[in-house]
Amino acid sequence: MHLQRRHFVMASLALPAGAWAHHGWSRFDLERPWYLAGVLQQVRWANPHAELLLRVEQGLQVPADLPGRALPRQTAPVDGASLLQRARVPEGAGGDWTVELAPLTRLQAWGLEPLAAGARVELIGFTQRGAAERMLRAEFLFVGARAIGLRSSPA
Repeated sequence: MHLQRRHFVMASLALPAGAWAHHGWSRFDLERPWYLAGVLQQVRWANPHAELLLRVEQGLQVPADLPGRALPRQTAPVDGASLLQRARVPEGAGGDWTVELAPLTRLQAWGLEPLAAGARVELIGFTQRGAAERMLRAEFLFVGARAIGLRSSPA
């Protein structure tokens, strides 16, 4: 466990400095849900938000099954079905993206164990309004066949 914790700390040091800032939902364009999928390059499993460095392959497409995926119930009123229907891949999405998840207490409430570099994940989220950086705040995280809502706790 100690070695694993050290790995997460060391990986977090390599994340861009801007990724460490806390961002409220109001800074994000909630009208444009984006779909990203790829392999985790780095993981920072710490508060105020867990953060990931996700490598997205060139030519990513929204999977045909995305609109029909089952989503978990959560305490916040999120129209997940609409987000899945409207999700698109950002133009030029290939490359590295910083992904902001929820605070650790919320991730623990969902029973999500710390992720590690090399894991494949998919997500739906939002970019900051007017920002040029490749950062996405995740609304839904897909790990294997499991979907996790990140706006609030499980209902």
